[in-house]
Amino acid sequence: METKELNMPTKEIAKRLTSYCRKADWGGAHRELYADNAVSIEPYETPEFAKETRGLNAIEEKGRKFESMVEQVHGIEVSEPLIAGNTIAFTMAMDITMKGQGRMSMPELCVYQVKDGKIAREEFFV
Repeated sequence: METKELNMPTKEIAKRLTSYCRKADWGGAHRELYADNAVSIEPYETPEFAKETRGLNAIEEKGRKFESMVEQVHGIEVSEPLIAGNTIAFTMAMDITMKGQGRMSMPELCVYQVKDGKIAREEFFV
């Protein structure tokens, strides 16, 4: 008998996602929780990052690029998630030293939309 993978409910995705974020394990979150056709929206375009990134492979590459720019992570604070229907939101504040830029605090509001048991969209607000 073939077993069918059950879609994870939004509450469980929120729990798993915040756990990954607290460990700065972006790749783990992407591999487990994101849809292949997910979309990532940044607050604004920078020379390093486009405003919009489409597709899991491109999102994973964006994560690797960000990690390569980080010299040291001093701490990450992630709030408890708020859930409304298929939407997850939480705050995240990273205390990091970026290569060539020094130490900085990066607070943001992170909003995720779940579809068919996977994260289909993420958007960050500063």
